Amino acid sequence: MSHLPHLILDLSLILGVAAITTLLFKWLKQPLVLGYILAGFVVSPYFKWFPTVYEVENIKVWAEIGVIFLLFSLGLEFSFRKLLKVGGSASITAVVEVIAMSIIGYCTGIAMGWSHIDSLFLGGILSISSTTIIIRAFDELGYKSRQFASLVFGVLIVEDLVAIILMVLLATLSVSQQFSGSEMIFSILKLSFFLVIWFVMGIFFIPTLLRKAKNILTNELLLLLSVTLCFGMVVLANQVGFSPALGAFVMGSILAETTKAERIEHLVMPLKDLFGAIFFVSVGMLINPAILQEYAVPIMILCGVTIVGKILSSGLGALLSGQSFQTAVQAGFSLAQIGEFSFIIATLGTTLNVTSEFLYPIAVSISAVTTLTTPYLIKISGGAARLLENRIPEPLLERMRQYNVSVNKARTSSSWKRFLQQQVLIGSLQISVIISIIMASAGFLQPLLIGWKTEFWINYALAAFTFLCIAPFLWAFAIRVPTYKDYNSETVNPRLIKMIHSIKLFLACLLIGFLVFTFFNYYGGLLVVLIGLIVLFVFSQKIQLLYNKIEARFLTNLNQRETTQYPEQQKELAPWNARIYPIKIDKHYNFLGQPLHTLQWREKIGVNLVLIKRETHTVVTPDKNDCIFPGDELFVIGTEIQVQKLQVVLRNNEIEPSEARTEIEPFKLLLSAGHPFIGKTIRETGLREKTNTLVVGVERKKERLLNPSSDFILMENDRLLLVGNRKKAAQILPENSAT
Repeated sequence: MSHLPHLILDLSLILGVAAITTLLFKWLKQPLVLGYILAGFVVSPYFKWFPTVYEVENIKVWAEIGVIFLLFSLGLEFSFRKLLKVGGSASITAVVEVIAMSIIGYCTGIAMGWSHIDSLFLGGILSISSTTIIIRAFDELGYKSRQFASLVFGVLIVEDLVAIILMVLLATLSVSQQFSGSEMIFSILKLSFFLVIWFVMGIFFIPTLLRKAKNILTNELLLLLSVTLCFGMVVLANQVGFSPALGAFVMGSILAETTKAERIEHLVMPLKDLFGAIFFVSVGMLINPAILQEYAVPIMILCGVTIVGKILSSGLGALLSGQSFQTAVQAGFSLAQIGEFSFIIATLGTTLNVTSEFLYPIAVSISAVTTLTTPYLIKISGGAARLLENRIPEPLLERMRQYNVSVNKARTSSSWKRFLQQQVLIGSLQISVIISIIMASAGFLQPLLIGWKTEFWINYALAAFTFLCIAPFLWAFAIRVPTYKDYNSETVNPRLIKMIHSIKLFLACLLIGFLVFTFFNYYGGLLVVLIGLIVLFVFSQKIQLLYNKIEARFLTNLNQRETTQYPEQQKELAPWNARIYPIKIDKHYNFLGQPLHTLQWREKIGVNLVLIKRETHTVVTPDKNDCIFPGDELFVIGTEIQVQKLQVVLRNNEIEPSEARTEIEPFKLLLSAGHPFIGKTIRETGLREKTNTLVVGVERKKERLLNPSSDFILMENDRLLLVGNRKKAAQILPENSAT
């Protein structure tokens, strides 16, 4: 090769500068994202005292790949199951914040004389908070176990999904250049439909594929398969009119429901780091100092709008969701910044060529300023909440408390309401599957077969084939009788049950009519509808068996990750947002033979090592002088975020889930009045020394502390979360105190 291609020279330049700025920002204890942006500015054409990249367009292509991997990794951390667990408070808070900040951002842009499209994208940019920055700030301040932190983490999960929806809506509006209510509703329904179908089909097929191929799934093959699935979904999303980033996010969230999720996340992490760095460097390359100087005043105004607007909107959303005043204020102060998703939304506007040149660097500047203010805002949030609470009139505070109580009471739904919600959810999934099968048959099979035979007979054959495919789901939707064993006669009204069945039968007729009219141009569908219903009744038993098999496989795949890894332990630990994770140790680890106190996993990361399993024996609740050797299997307890940090520490090694059972288990202990542990430190209780039991969590006045220190003093009414041998612990605990 006589000369190096410009692409190689450009990559070596930007990656080299990014590495140097990374070291600098690590030393300064600042977010690495800001270092990458600075590196991009250094190698941009606007910085005259340093070499500049030759082919900017090639870097943009690599940056788009970076967005795909960033969203894919975000999906791996997301999982739809996690979204269901965040609860109504986080969902309401996130939705209120996003809607309010979108309106505030749009109105601010219009007030400054910007175009409607620029103002719309500004609203989207200001509405999404930064997961990376908040997690880092909570880690440094030690606030992860606070009650408001759980709410903030839930809000961030919901915002990730809302950001995807925002990208779709902004792309639709920017292309049409006008607001249409019907078009907006259609876009939302279209997005919801495809999300449901992709999720259902993905959960049905992908975990089964991974399970069948588990004996040959080496790291290399699993990485290739994961990236292939990611890019396949990217192509599919693009084909149906959505952004590639949406496809990557959806596939990541599907793989997050499998037992290989942590392993895939570990394998993909180097790709995410590499291409993500290129993306953020490309962000910095678009910063024009002349534009920043020209728009210095709007930048400062928007920084103030972002901080104040997010504090007010997030706090209001938390109050409306039933949170206490202090929790609402602290959550609002924590969410007062923008970050990585804002860059992606700004990139979307640039890619579509619909936003002005100044919007991108303004977004970067706002992110940089709010990133620096976030730790200080979180630190003063508690004092600010107390100060505001003292200034608010007592009657207003009392109304807030009454509202809080009423909202929490309203959340306790009756068994009939839960049954109705379940029927709506399952029915929606079944309808979506039926419609998707009909559309796939008409959209893909019919064009392939037309011309091979007479179109008339092709339509009949396709209609019959499609009906056979949807028959199990149609039967389950319209004819299958739900089980009411969990609902007594006082809760279930027979008339309402009959009404639900009637509605389902009517909708089933419409679905069959939709099938008929999809393949035929005349109105002879009524006879076909009747024949279809007769077929469903006559072959009901066989169709029922087929549907039960389909449903069983789907539920098995959906719950596989929860049921294969310590179901009892996970049930106990779920309210604490913590899990027990196994780590298999091989000879490549660089800490082998070192005492545990030198690793400082608990001090630096927050995880607790509760058991070491060896071939010859098992070390329960190892002490600080125990060492780790090749072949050991470690069991650590911590939150998902803490274990992700541990994975970063072990990045060059592999963490695989293990299905082995251990003699340790989690259980709870309530320190009621007169309990001998009251007033003692955790060390003084002797639980670890006498029974090999660890105190891994303490709940006090609705606040939870995970992995407390040994000097933590226990008080009356504390609820302890213990991990160890329940039988041994019972020897020194008062009778019936461990539950």
